[in-house]
Amino acid sequence: MPAPGSSDRPSRITSRRRARPATPPTTRPGDRGPIRPPDDGLERLQKVLAAAGLGSRRSCEELIMTGRVEVDRTVVTALGTRVDPRRQEIRVDGERLPDPKRVVFMLNKPVGVVTTNYDPSGRPRVVDLVPGDQRLFAIGRLDRMSEGLILVTNDGDLANLLAHPRYGVEKKYLVQVAGVPSPDTLDKLRRGIQLAEGTARAQHVSLKSQHKQSAVLEMVLDEGKNREIRRMLAQLGHKVHQLKRVAVGQLSLGGLLPGQHRLLAWSEIDALRRDALAHVGSARPAVDSGRPRGRRPDGRPERFDRQSRGARGTGGPPRQRPGGRDDDRGSRPPRPAPRPRKRPGKASTWRKQRG
Repeated sequence: MPAPGSSDRPSRITSRRRARPATPPTTRPGDRGPIRPPDDGLERLQKVLAAAGLGSRRSCEELIMTGRVEVDRTVVTALGTRVDPRRQEIRVDGERLPDPKRVVFMLNKPVGVVTTNYDPSGRPRVVDLVPGDQRLFAIGRLDRMSEGLILVTNDGDLANLLAHPRYGVEKKYLVQVAGVPSPDTLDKLRRGIQLAEGTARAQHVSLKSQHKQSAVLEMVLDEGKNREIRRMLAQLGHKVHQLKRVAVGQLSLGGLLPGQHRLLAWSEIDALRRDALAHVGSARPAVDSGRPRGRRPDGRPERFDRQSRGARGTGGPPRQRPGGRDDDRGSRPPRPAPRPRKRPGKASTWRKQRG
């Protein structure tokens, strides 16, 4: 029986429900839904190929399935392969895939521009003449009064291949000198001129043109000492009036005017790499892997353990001494490498002495 004063009708109680935060829907292992790739910096191989301009993703998938794509020298045929294009080497039909993060500019350096990245005097630099939001640097050097072809890049491996004398990449110069060099002078340039840091020689030198009081020489060198050409000719009595680099390897300056630049195509960069590595391969015997002995595919020297590879580095048994006893040198610590001799200073030997 209802209490006195109460009504038979049920009272209406209105209450506001608090808004609950939305929770993401949980997915069970058997549920099918959108699968997001892990955020590990890897990308699908066909996407990387398509971004490099090799065609649509469908056509790039056909390249993968037909075995025309290699990742780190291994053929890949699985479409779900994920790669890191910044750290892994990708090749299509043997050609290396271009890296969009690495750029190489060819610049016609004018006279008065320095190649250093830091100049307290505030003179114009070669890195100021090319665009780029990354840190760039010049490969090799041209002194301030020289002009011509110079490469500006952020690729340290390419810089090592082109600048280190071990790889023997040839550079061609046009040099205008005072006087007309004799054939004996040209022969001395080919045999070598003794400088402070060693002997410097021209791989090729010829007389292009001559005038009454000057001449133009074409010189090819495969290493780059400091002001090398100027110092060589100065010792032979010929002052350099103008010096212009016109080619590096198979790459020529072409029609670029002083101060102009252009971005190199990947085929041009790959040709520079092949020339440098081919020179090392011709200087050293090759092994079964098709690369120079004692060097990695990029041309850098590799470490090898003579004890673990046997007497001749082929994995055979250790050699025996003439007395018939086994070589017990495997238990001894390896001999320390000889210390490199200190490199002399680069000061020019023909500059005027201060009074």
